[in-house]
Amino acid sequence: MPPVSVRRSWRDALAVYLRAPVITMLFLGFSAGLPFLLVFSTLSAWLRSDGVEVAAIGFFSWIGILYSIKFFWAPVVDRLALPILTRTFGQRRGWMLLAQAMIATGLAALASLEPQQNLWLVAAFALLVAFGSATQDIAIDAFRIESAPDDVQAAMASTYIIGYRGGLLAAGAGALYVASLASWEVAYLTMAALVGVGVVTVLVRPEPKRLSLKTQLIHEPRVRQFLRASRGKPRPLRRLGAWAIGAIVCPFTDFFTRHRLKALWLLVFIGVFRISDLAMASMANPLYIDLGFSLATIANVTNVFGIAMSIGGGILGGLLVARYGIGPILVLGAAVATLTNLLFAALALAGTNLPMLVMAIVGDNLANGVASTVFIAFLSSLTSRAYTATQYALFSSLMTLPGKFLSGFGGLLVAAEGYATFFVLATALGLPAIVLAWWISRDRELLPPPAARAT
Repeated sequence: MPPVSVRRSWRDALAVYLRAPVITMLFLGFSAGLPFLLVFSTLSAWLRSDGVEVAAIGFFSWIGILYSIKFFWAPVVDRLALPILTRTFGQRRGWMLLAQAMIATGLAALASLEPQQNLWLVAAFALLVAFGSATQDIAIDAFRIESAPDDVQAAMASTYIIGYRGGLLAAGAGALYVASLASWEVAYLTMAALVGVGVVTVLVRPEPKRLSLKTQLIHEPRVRQFLRASRGKPRPLRRLGAWAIGAIVCPFTDFFTRHRLKALWLLVFIGVFRISDLAMASMANPLYIDLGFSLATIANVTNVFGIAMSIGGGILGGLLVARYGIGPILVLGAAVATLTNLLFAALALAGTNLPMLVMAIVGDNLANGVASTVFIAFLSSLTSRAYTATQYALFSSLMTLPGKFLSGFGGLLVAAEGYATFFVLATALGLPAIVLAWWISRDRELLPPPAARAT
């Protein structure tokens, strides 16, 4: 009879945060969070301040779809060795360094442009930043899952969220402050320099231990079957076929084999969990500006104060998961992340009301901190260690794709119906996530067992 897991005490839950792999995720989380706003809401604020029409800004949010289709090139990041970089730094660290170089290059190029006169070039370099950022996310997620056992993943997710919010703080409030004191060009150059935080972290931390590509391929039944069936064929063709099966086919078949028909419902849940807040996010900064709030006020309330609340939510989420497990906190996260979007509808109706702005930002960021932490831990528990980069990229891509796609129409809906109606409809999109989270919380097969007490 297997031993019964014992729930962690609060002391044991807190002690997990002192482990080196957990602390590392603070800095890698910062590196992951930094580029996101710079091609999303901070970019939308720059474009709006420069006189770009709100409908065009809404379509710019489609740049974020790159984050949602990263599973297309995740097998390459998972299995393809980079010349020099992989041999010197390892598979995960080498790809992170390449991605960080793309991010810094794109941000520096954006700093040299005037949006009104070069809108297509702005879009092109924003795409480069987003592609580099999405690629970095693939490598960081695999690095995180491979660097620690399952019972530490909630803490890893929590510190990653804290670091991620720190990156958002720099790219949001930091960029807005620099833009108000100097210019948007100086702001984006400063952000390019901050990419160095991730570079230094990659250089000082070790590559996680994992099986070699050759060993992984040998242990995959579908690869062995292909190699037996292709005897006598040219060796390069056999190697390419074995690589393609191991990198592309096996990660998907593994997930459906483990979860069977439940796999489809899990994918639906992943797709709708963040749909509400992602669908509304592209119109948040335009709302603040159109209500008459200054850039300094937006920076103070929505970024500095708001991200502090989000960090608090991330810490709270990590502790709650460590204490009570993923199931009940998954339901809580889905509910609060969805329902707090109604606060933005109230803000739109209240007008230039600073207390209402503070209330909306506090509720939204605290809820998203809890929801993000528990959801990352949940997705990590679904991911097979044999296919970390590819499977997690599939999950995280699916998590953002529906919301990102719908957010592109946000400007058109706001122009036609107004901000209040838009945020109410965005809230309604999240209701299925609450129902599915409740179903998952009641199915023991879909959730990892509670962590054992440290001894």
